[in-house]
Amino acid sequence: MEEKQGNGFTFKDKEPCGQDETMNKAGQKETDSAHSKNIFQDKMGAEQNAATLPEINFSSFIISLSSSTLFLLGDIPDPTTNQTQRNLPLAKQTIDILGLLKEKTIGNLARDETQLLESLLYDLRMRYVEELKKSAG
Repeated sequence: MEEKQGNGFTFKDKEPCGQDETMNKAGQKETDSAHSKNIFQDKMGAEQNAATLPEINFSSFIISLSSSTLFLLGDIPDPTTNQTQRNLPLAKQTIDILGLLKEKTIGNLARDETQLLESLLYDLRMRYVEELKKSAG
């Protein structure tokens, strides 16, 4: 077991790297990290073949968060059960995350990204307030 000191902390390696080996599909020995990497790559390849994923950029990221919020507000049904559910605290947290992103990216976004974020935030906040009113009344 190896111990390392740093900034007042002691780090203890329970299992040194490279000690555990497994056999891969070709019958060759590989370490656990290499084995995990191969499993991950196999799964990713299968998933990518099953569905083409959209491009990941800032706009698609905030649209994804917005869609999650609409799901949590009960506007979008679960695709597997076709039923809606509401989780207002989690919806609020996701809206707050979008607000944090807006605050932290001031001056670093393209005009269309800024407008999209502001528009989504406004709409989601209004929907959240509507759902709060429904819950109270």
